[in-house]
Amino acid sequence: MTSAALGNDTSAVEVTNVSKHGFWLLIGEQEVFLPFEQFPWFRDAPIGKLLNVQLPSSHHLYWPDLDIDLAVDSVFHPEQFPLVSQDNSRSVP
Repeated sequence: MTSAALGNDTSAVEVTNVSKHGFWLLIGEQEVFLPFEQFPWFRDAPIGKLLNVQLPSSHHLYWPDLDIDLAVDSVFHPEQFPLVSQDNSRSVP
């Protein structure tokens, strides 16, 4: 008798910890820290929305509740992706 194939890998990506400085993301077997200073889009995100992360392909991260897409390379090698979004909500008129 053979066992049936298991379902899809649901833990291909997950947020493992959040602090006031950023959050840890586990992608497959690798864990990386995303500091809010380099990834400001996540700074004020509700935890539930931050935790809802998907890995549609091996090189693409997506947070559907936040409408944020990131290249996996950008989290492991942020120095190669120097552009950081401006957080306009904190600007003074």
